Amino acid sequence: MKKNKLEELIQNNKSIIVPGGGTALELRLAELAGFEAGYVSGYATAAAAYGVPDVGLIALNEIETNVIAIRGSTSFPLIVDCDTGYGDIPNVMRTVQKLETLGVSAIQLEDQKWPKKCGHMEGKLIEPIDIAVEKIKAAVYARKTKDFKIIARTDARSPHGFKEAMKRLEAYNNAGADILFMDAIETEDEMKIQVSELPGVHMVNMSETGKTPLMPANELEDIGYKIILFPSSMIRIITKQLSIFLSDLRELGDSSSWLDRMASLEETNLALGLEEINNTVNKLRS
Repeated sequence: MKKNKLEELIQNNKSIIVPGGGTALELRLAELAGFEAGYVSGYATAAAAYGVPDVGLIALNEIETNVIAIRGSTSFPLIVDCDTGYGDIPNVMRTVQKLETLGVSAIQLEDQKWPKKCGHMEGKLIEPIDIAVEKIKAAVYARKTKDFKIIARTDARSPHGFKEAMKRLEAYNNAGADILFMDAIETEDEMKIQVSELPGVHMVNMSETGKTPLMPANELEDIGYKIILFPSSMIRIITKQLSIFLSDLRELGDSSSWLDRMASLEETNLALGLEEINNTVNKLRS
């Protein structure tokens, strides 16, 4: 993977659709499906990798461990949700240094107070703007190269309104953030105002059943969004479908009715890269 692949994608005329996941399998499948980048979601990491809700229970070392596994089974650019940076300025700098060393392309930092919550939950507490700006400046300062992108996310829309969220994104842009993200933005009109009035690269979040209206990617591209996230779609599908399957299995004691909805053993091994491993082993033994 080229070091500046995400930058190349951003510079293209088209928007990037980026699915999010919390495990190496999810992101590997996303790459195999042809997506050009993946998103390591804090929500999905908490849910899929650790089985807990997204309420500030995941720390840097747990994100780092998860990213190592995901990076080891994927090659496309990764955007990593790093919550609030896991502390104050020194913590943010350490977060940047660790994630950049792991070979990810961008990290996302938000302006909630710790313990943070999923952006579409109620009861979020927002940091003072001066503290949030300091963290963005610290992240920009700590990175080794501008190829490593800093995404500034504001969660102020829900608790403090659209005007305050716009004020914060402008401040984060001035602090050096590369990409701007207003989580839980509530209307299409707000989206258009955000993109038209604030310079820079914009990212939007399509979180099903959340506060932001679901819109097709082509319409979001027309508004001017460059990165279109689907951060938790996979974990929600997994949760729903596994629950149905397990209910059936408990009731019937038989999985045969699910065969047409399962990958075969061969299909699963192919997705996991077994054929490539076997080919390499055979080549080295010949």
